[in-house]
Amino acid sequence: MTEPHPAEVASVRAGSAAARADISAGDRIVRVNGRAPRDYIDYRYLAAEPRVTLLVEAVGGRRRRVRLAKQIDEGLGIRFASDVFDGIRTCRNRCPFCFVSQLPKGLRPSLYVRDDDYRLSFLHGNFITMNNLTPADSARIARLRLSPLYISVHATQPRVRAELFGGPTPDVLARMRRLAAKGIEFHTQIVVCPRINDGVHLARTVRDLAALYPGVRSIGVVPVGLTRHRGGLPRIRPVGRDLAQELVASVRKWQREFAVDLGTRLVFAADEMYLLGGLPLPGRAQYEGFPQLGNGIGSARLFLDALRRIRPPELWCPTTATLVTGEMAAPLVAKLAEKLRTGRNVRTKLSIVENRLLGRSVTTAGLLAGRDVARSLARGSIADLVIVPGTAVREGEGFIDGMTLDQLAARVRMPAFAATTPAEASGVLRRFDRRRRER
Repeated sequence: MTEPHPAEVASVRAGSAAARADISAGDRIVRVNGRAPRDYIDYRYLAAEPRVTLLVEAVGGRRRRVRLAKQIDEGLGIRFASDVFDGIRTCRNRCPFCFVSQLPKGLRPSLYVRDDDYRLSFLHGNFITMNNLTPADSARIARLRLSPLYISVHATQPRVRAELFGGPTPDVLARMRRLAAKGIEFHTQIVVCPRINDGVHLARTVRDLAALYPGVRSIGVVPVGLTRHRGGLPRIRPVGRDLAQELVASVRKWQREFAVDLGTRLVFAADEMYLLGGLPLPGRAQYEGFPQLGNGIGSARLFLDALRRIRPPELWCPTTATLVTGEMAAPLVAKLAEKLRTGRNVRTKLSIVENRLLGRSVTTAGLLAGRDVARSLARGSIADLVIVPGTAVREGEGFIDGMTLDQLAARVRMPAFAATTPAEASGVLRRFDRRRRER
């Protein structure tokens, strides 16, 4: 009889315990030491012992028991197709600013997943609302010390929360307070929607969260993202230059206050706030270890710091590279283009792509569509290669519209590569030059 939620194996590391047992991609792990794991958390807990028995189901349905001996806490070498085996907990909120609700059809499938799963928050830093947590979920979080969690708070006042989440919500502060008392820590975010949760509401939310320190380890303040595909959603104003400057000023004021009272700045503004407002980025030390790097807070500073350290490439063949970016990151990528040009035989061009697919207000490089990149490159002069932002391309899925790098290269008739850091961009040029010489 097939278990309801077996764990599908995506790959097995060569030389690992699982590889020695002939477990391979496509197999399914039905039980670990006699228990069916619900997710990767269960799997890691059950497989931590030095002796592990797996019930493995092959693609054809044949089952076998595998007994493995290993060091305690040594991994088995299995990577799963998903880290949750019983299905992702999806979001039941009706937020008027939900980015998934603002997407057109036909994009890469993973963009449409509305996850609100505490397990993915713990494992991958995904932000959740806590609105769908059950008492059993909270008990498991506390029992297994699933910390830190990443929480989308947005507001702490019930009336404002109801407007932001599309209806009444549980008391998020009470839930966080109970878990914090059991040692669980949180990184929190506030998506600023002008005239809804900014101003006095934002100040109240920040102070309410600060009152939970050290349970709350950081507060991120990020601008709302709005596309042109909002349909019947309520009108929300974008964060413009003036408001971005005001928000950064408020964050700086709170940082000074919290640094004295708590010993930490605690609250941080998204890179986008500084770039929107035309403001200088904080220094590296002011990010206090970059607790919300995956939330777009501090990556621009790391980019500039890395840019200062790279050695410009010295190429044998004269090479012209076109660097692709969105409007928001254009000032940063322009600095990279300038630095690369100081190398031997390197010429660079900048292609600032307008996001026609999602709308001109979407200016982040990570949301560029392949078709918009191709359109922008078609208007420019010919180069030897094109380098696109690594954040815009997901392995196995391509750009948000599904176009792959190979398809982009065919469209623009020049090799296309992805790079996220200045060092990666420099490395692309060196490898490209080496291949040309080897021909």
